[in-house]
Parts: sequence; C-alpha cells; structure tokens
Amino acid sequence: MNHLICNLLLSSAVLMVPCVGFQSTIAAPNQTVNRAQAAAPASPRSSQQIAQDSSDTQNGADEEPMLQVTAVSQLSDIRPTDWAFQALQSLVERYGCIAGYPDRTFRGNRALTRYEFAAGLNACLDRINELIAAGTANLVKKEDLVALQRLQEEFAAELATLRGRVGALEAQTATLERQQFSTTTKLTGENVFGVVSVLGGDRADGVRADRVPTFGYRVRLNLETSFSGRDLLTTRFQANNVTPLGGTTVAGGGLGALRTNEGRVEFDGDSRGSVGIGLLRYRFPIGPRTNIYLAGAGNGFVDIDASQQLNPYFDGGAVSLFGLRNSIYNYSGGTGFGLRHFFNDTFELNLGYLVPNANDPSAKNGLFNGQYGALAQLVVNLSPASKIGFTYINAYSPFPDRIQPDIASSLGATGSNLANSNFGTSVSTNAFGFSGSINFNPNVSLAGWVGYSQQRYINKGDGEVWNWMVGLAFPDLGRKGDLGGILVGMEPKLTSLTNGVNGGQADRDTSLHVEGFYRFRISDNIAITPGIIWLTAPNHDDRNDDVFVGVLRTVFYF
Repeated sequence: MNHLICNLLLSSAVLMVPCVGFQSTIAAPNQTVNRAQAAAPASPRSSQQIAQDSSDTQNGADEEPMLQVTAVSQLSDIRPTDWAFQALQSLVERYGCIAGYPDRTFRGNRALTRYEFAAGLNACLDRINELIAAGTANLVKKEDLVALQRLQEEFAAELATLRGRVGALEAQTATLERQQFSTTTKLTGENVFGVVSVLGGDRADGVRADRVPTFGYRVRLNLETSFSGRDLLTTRFQANNVTPLGGTTVAGGGLGALRTNEGRVEFDGDSRGSVGIGLLRYRFPIGPRTNIYLAGAGNGFVDIDASQQLNPYFDGGAVSLFGLRNSIYNYSGGTGFGLRHFFNDTFELNLGYLVPNANDPSAKNGLFNGQYGALAQLVVNLSPASKIGFTYINAYSPFPDRIQPDIASSLGATGSNLANSNFGTSVSTNAFGFSGSINFNPNVSLAGWVGYSQQRYINKGDGEVWNWMVGLAFPDLGRKGDLGGILVGMEPKLTSLTNGVNGGQADRDTSLHVEGFYRFRISDNIAITPGIIWLTAPNHDDRNDDVFVGVLRTVFYF
C-alpha cells in the first residue's frame, strides 16, 4: 500500500522528494495532494498497471483486472449508475467530503455535469489533504486511493478548468473587496464653552482694562463625505459668540477689552449666534503622493494642511490664537486651492492660493483682482521625531484699513496695532518663516518658529514685522491623554518703518507673550483646559502695565 500511495502522489506531481523509507504511515503530515497540481496530465502508466503494482506489493499474487467499462471521458454527464459516480459517492460517504444536505449526507439521485462532478471530486481532494496534514493518513484506504487516482486522470481537464475559474473568481472578488466603496457622510462635532477674563493690566491706550469675566461658545458641526474612500469633502457649520479681546477691527486700535490683538484666545470670533459656513473644502489625491485642495470657504492656510504638522501639540492645545502657529499663516483666507506633495518620506511641498472675496465681482475683489495670499513651503522630515519647514508667503491687500481678514469665521490677526495697520494705503507683503519641532521622547516635545515680513506701504514707504515663539509640550503629563504646555514668544511687532509712514514711528518696545496651559482629558469626548496668558508690555509699549488673561476652555467632541 505504501508503494501505491507513492505512485498516487507522484502521478499527481505534488511531491518533490523520493518515495523511500515509508514505514507505518502513508505520508508525512506536511506532504499533501495539491488539487491544482493534481489536475496536470496523467502519467503514461495505465490504471490497470497501477492496480497490478499495488497488488504485487501487498501479496505478490495477481488479481483479476478491473471490469471493462465505458471511459468516463466519453460521457457528457455522470449518472448514478456510472462507476465514477459510485466511486465518488463512496468517498463522500466515507470521508464526509460534501456535507451540504440538511442531514449532512451526500444523496446523489440525479445526473451530474462533468464540472459539477469535478467540484465534488475537488472537495474530496481537500478532505484527503486534511487527513494527510493531520497525520492520520493511515485512515485512508488503499482502494479509495486507487479510485481517487483514476478519477483525477479521467477528470484532469475539468479539474484544471475548475481551478482556473475559481482562481479568476477569487481575483475578481479580491478586486471588488479592495475597490468597493459607497458614498458615506459622517457627522462630527466640536463644542467649545469658554470662560475668559482679563485679570489685570492696561489696555493698548494706557487705560486700566476692565476685569469682566465672560462666557462664550463656539459650535462646529462637520459633514465629512467621501466618494471614493481616498477623497474627503468637508462642510463645516459654525456659530460663535466670543468677542475678541482686540475687538472686531484691526486698524489702529480696537473696541475690545485690550484694544490690541495681542492675547486673543484661540476660539474667539462673534457671529452673533448666526450659523454660517466655517469651512468648505474638498481634498482629493492625484497619484499616490499628491493631494489637491479646493476651498470654498475657510480659515486660511491651516485648512490646506500647511501648518499643523510643524506645531503638533500647540496647534490644538494652546489657549491663545498666537500660540497655535506662526502668525504669517494668517495672511489671507477664504476661497482658493492648495497642493500637498510628498517627494518621498523626507521632503514635502505645500502650495496654496487663497482670497477672502472671490465671490465679489466689484473692483479690487474677485479671484485674482483683490486681496490674496500665496504660499510655498518645503517641509523636511529629519527623522520620525523631528521636522522643519521653510515658508514663503506673498500677500496683497488693496484696502487701506486691513491686511489680514478679521471676520467671525477667520483666524484673524495677532500682534500690535501698528503691525496690523495699513496706514491708509494698499500693502504688499513678502513673508518668510522657519518652523520646527522635535520630540526628545514620548513625553517631551520642543517646537518653535520665527516669522519675518517685509511690508510695502504703497506710495508711502516700507516696514518690517517680526514674530517668534519657543514652546515645550509635555504629552501624557500626569496621566495618559493629558497635555501640558508652556510657551514664550513675541507677537507680531513692527520693528522698523521708513519716515514716510507714521513719521517713522514703529513699535517702541518689546512685549513678551508667556503662556501656560494644562489639558485634562476627562474622556475620549471631553477635555478641560485651564490656561493663563501674560503680556509683559501690551501693544509693545512698556508704558502699559502687564496684562494677565485667564482662560477656562471645555471642549466636547463627538
């Protein structure tokens, strides 16, 4: 019988080792009958020769040859009276190859097509393989192996075709599973409750600031829709009622508690409770390394993913608007387009063009005739724990009363009144930035930036504006999910001015922005962040007393 098993397996072209040394077992557990290979053309040896060899091995006596029957290959259908049908039925009943009937038995009482028969034979090959792999090949009878060998020879073509069809079907199924996607819209939200109060100090005009605690909110509901699984359409509905400390205008002063845009909180903006579109953006890929952004409305270059990666913990953790990102990113906002391309794992390119009044057809407005901001940025991933970015922004404002947009849905302006003033004329800006971050370990991260802007006040003169920040973040401080942070920097300051503008009077002193915060992660959906902001010389004027602003921010995510 061992010799017979060897002949059977060799004729199926599934074993690549010599058939010697068989003792009491039929095959090693790892030697299996491969049904795809079993469908290969049969050996020239006839089934009667195989049976003869088997008989000689067992008792050395000749046995009666098998009765002459019509060759199975000549039959179009396999009927219950055919030897092949009966042989397969015997295998099914003995080894449980087919168990699709309610009583888990094979009850063949009708003719089968050759491919139906081949499918049943294929199932029996699987079952025999399982027995051999489990080390129980001694349970397989000799006569069953002889019958199985002959069936493989007679149905070689059908088995090969069946295997090919199954392989093609598996490939098609894998493709469908990989590519199938239904258009899906997901709702996410963020509700911010904020308590803000000036704790002490002077306004920009030297008058003592009012110490009046306020309570406000910002609600954002995001509809995130994907059409292919790789793209994303974001529609954000937003409402807020947090009055900026600098007021609602940035021209030479303000109407808020401090009369300067220094010290603004990151969630401020006042839509008077009206719901508007805070962000309308569609992002889609071109190839494996490039994303394109189309923005119908938004907050600036942050919405084309140009800044957060360079300041990962403070952008989303700091309580001040200044602490989120380099202030040069605040030039322009609204409608436009962007590109984010990864050359490789090290270098990343960001491009963007945004305008605040793209829908206005009047003079000094529109997509290309009014205020705009254009960005080019190279990000270098020095290692998984550190990265740096080089940023250039060209901006233009034809309006004599503002440089940066300062509306309820925008990021607005930071820094002194002079740094944000157009001095009654149009302004052209070339801004340069350098940003970077490094994680010393999972619990300590250093981030910082420097920003420099060359201001051309049309027909009047030139000015220079600087800002910088250095901050330490402490992820998982105290417990997992919490975040502590401290930062020191200088909000935008007009450091120099030609005599033709404002009599050459730039900001007279330097004010430091010092901030500390701690974000308690109450749960995956709730975070509470107390923080404090300290301005050492409000409006970059040492004549004003230091200002302290207290903030308590509670955020609900869903």
